[in-house]
Formats: sequence, structure tokens, C-alpha cells
Amino acid sequence: MKKYPRTEKYDANWISENAMGPNPIILMEELCENLDLRPGMKVLDMGCGKGITSVFLAKEFGVTVFANDLWVKPTDNLRRFEAAGVANNVFPIRAEAHVLPYANEFFDVAVSIDSYHYYGTDETYFPCVYSKLVKPGGQFGIVSPGFTREFENGFPEDMKELFAEDMFTFHSHMWWRKLWEKTGIVNIITSYDIEDTHGIWCSDFAHKPDDFIIADKNKVVTLIAMVAIKKGGNE
Repeated sequence: MKKYPRTEKYDANWISENAMGPNPIILMEELCENLDLRPGMKVLDMGCGKGITSVFLAKEFGVTVFANDLWVKPTDNLRRFEAAGVANNVFPIRAEAHVLPYANEFFDVAVSIDSYHYYGTDETYFPCVYSKLVKPGGQFGIVSPGFTREFENGFPEDMKELFAEDMFTFHSHMWWRKLWEKTGIVNIITSYDIEDTHGIWCSDFAHKPDDFIIADKNKVVTLIAMVAIKKGGNE
């Protein structure tokens, strides 16, 4: 598996205890390789879960992070941020994706790890909600589970028995690219399948890999990454 030197600095047990899917620190490090993050930037970590990606952003890049999640209590995340020593620049927020308490163009960067597919497949979400949060010239980055290509029936035939409702949100990186590009709001910087998705999914030995990963003999399940810049800045 590809090396992730920033991730290796973090305790593996801490990651396992707080992960809510495939290793989120690895996925954030992968995404950040394609972002320009500088100290003092305001970053939205959308669907942050237990907030360890927010800790990573603050520690590694010196940014101010708004750690937004619907399902995890902000008080619980605050305790994690205090324990990690980042409570002064990581702020826990509880808000649903369509009702966000932020001003338009408040953020320099908006990122989402293993969350955006739950709400972002709605064609109106990016242009009418999410894109408005970031200032012109600002950056967007997502990592989401997906497929290496689109399937006529919405899922691979050999995985039909394991297909769950939320897997209808799994798409290829080109599908996501077209969804954002047609809005005319952003320039896509990169979109791709992350190397060794299965290795990342199975790298956390504290948790059993999802059944659909074990069944994916043809390696059509992937993790897609995409980064874009909002038009209107000093491109």
C-alpha cells in the first residue's frame, strides 16, 4: 500500500477507536496532497464523524477547522479536540447538510471524507448549498466510496445480494466530475480512483472489512478523490 507519512505519526489505536469507515486519516492525507492548505485558512470538515480528520487538519496545516457532523454529539467531539490539544482552532458543530449555519463565502476550503455521497448526489446540492459556502478562488475536496465505472443497473451483478440502499450513492469519479463541472461554478483540478482502495479498507485490523469489499473480486469498488477550485478568484 502507498505510504502515508503524516498518518504514521498518529496512534493506530486512536484511529481505529474513532474511525467510522475506511481509515479517515489516510483518506484526508491523500486528499490534502491535492489541496493548497496554509495556516490561518478557515476549513469546513463536512461530515467529520468523531472529528479525527479535523484534528489532522489543524495539527498538520495550522488551519482553523469547523468540524460539522449530524450524528456525533459536538460535546463528545470537543472532548476529543481538547485531548488532542487543538480545541482553540477546531470547533465542533452539529448541523444537517442542507441547513448549515455558515455565511456565504465564509470558508477558504471545504472538505468531506466518506460523507459527501450521502447528500451530494442531489443535483441541486452543490450549486444551491455547498458551493455557496466557499469564497471565490477557494477549494473543495471530497473522498467518497464509489465504483471504477458506472453500472447499467446501478450495481455490479456479482454483488447484487450484498447491495445496500446507500450503495446507490456509489459512482465513478467521472460521474462526480461531470456533476460539478456542469454547474459552471468550479474548475476541477483532479478526480481519480485512490490507489489500493482494498488495502485502505482492510488496513484497520480492529474492524472486519465490509462484506461487499470481501466479495469484490473484480475490484470495482473504489474510493474516489476529487478537488476543485471555485471560479471568480485570481485564477
